[in-house]
Amino acid sequence: MAARTPIAFVLGTRPEAIKLAPVILRLRHSPGSLRPVIVLTGQHPELAAAALADFGLSPDHDLKLSLSGKQLAEATAACLQGLSPVLDRLRPAWVVVQGDTTSALAGAMAGFYQRIPVAHVEAGLRTESLAAPFPEEANRRLIARVAQLHFAPTIDAKANLLSEGVDPATIHVTGNTVVDAVHLLRDRIASAPSGRTAGDTTKLVLVTAHRRENHGRPLERICRAVRRLAAMRNDLSFVFVTHPNPAASRPAEKLLLGCERIRLTPPLSYVAMLRLVADSWLVLTDSGGLQEEAPSLGRPVLVLRDHTERTEGIAAGVARLVGADPHRIIRETIRLADSPGEYRTMASARNPYGDGHAALLIGTTLGRVVDQHHLYELRDQFVSAHSRWPLATNLAN
Repeated sequence: MAARTPIAFVLGTRPEAIKLAPVILRLRHSPGSLRPVIVLTGQHPELAAAALADFGLSPDHDLKLSLSGKQLAEATAACLQGLSPVLDRLRPAWVVVQGDTTSALAGAMAGFYQRIPVAHVEAGLRTESLAAPFPEEANRRLIARVAQLHFAPTIDAKANLLSEGVDPATIHVTGNTVVDAVHLLRDRIASAPSGRTAGDTTKLVLVTAHRRENHGRPLERICRAVRRLAAMRNDLSFVFVTHPNPAASRPAEKLLLGCERIRLTPPLSYVAMLRLVADSWLVLTDSGGLQEEAPSLGRPVLVLRDHTERTEGIAAGVARLVGADPHRIIRETIRLADSPGEYRTMASARNPYGDGHAALLIGTTLGRVVDQHHLYELRDQFVSAHSRWPLATNLAN
């Protein structure tokens, strides 16, 4: 039997692990010619490894870079330097990255530097501002410049790529792989211990906030809104899941610890987190993943950001933007609590992020390119195109 061709999945954070796991599993258990190889950078090592373990996966290569606390330039450089020798040894057919993290950007650039084609999962998400979210918006635009395959989760994401001049033949609309992840774990979610306190009859509100754009005063304003809601409404209770980054956890501990009907909890396993979403009445979050996961479990979302690249949720009615403005957070939460019909409309709206078949479409596309011996042709096109591509000019698109 011929050896299977390696394909490198570069990841460093929990969301990347969650959203790439269905694709890795699909390739691992299919009879095709590709052998998925997981390369863990060390951006969020414990969280990413734990998320992989939820799917029965573990890294094949762990760079153990300990990126926590490093400045962006230092972390990106460390990723690039760590990835280069691994890719040089593997010589994979593809480098696959997901989303918009430092690890994703470094993985794409490392592949580009070694003339290995790059495939981008969750491609085409955009906001109106290059600095919001920072640095993720710039990361995903840069990845689009060097990727050879763009797996767009929605039609809107494809339209964003087309507007930037990306070749339509390289764009594939697949749905979001996070829906696949929720489907894969549905039985375990149902059997996991409840996130609610026994005998609690209040409406449970799940809160998470960690994005860099909310660090400092915005996060403090979010926490004050939660504290005010808990004081105003004895029919609501709150679980605030903190983040490992002290800049995200300190305001919550300072302002919410010890408040009645507010419980702070450290980061949860992915299955436990999804069970908490399922047990919740409403989700308040600045997380991109939760904007997709909550509708998959029938839970409305108030997005704690002024901009979102996941505009499909807003258009479908499963999510609303409230930013870090305490008045908007309080007003929209109370509106849903006092308007059961309006709440049901949000909770029952169609999930715009896919039907759980994204991993199949992505795996099939990757396998078809290799099996039909298009790889070297693609590499030739890749080298030719990028030798004359003005990156600085295209970044503005």
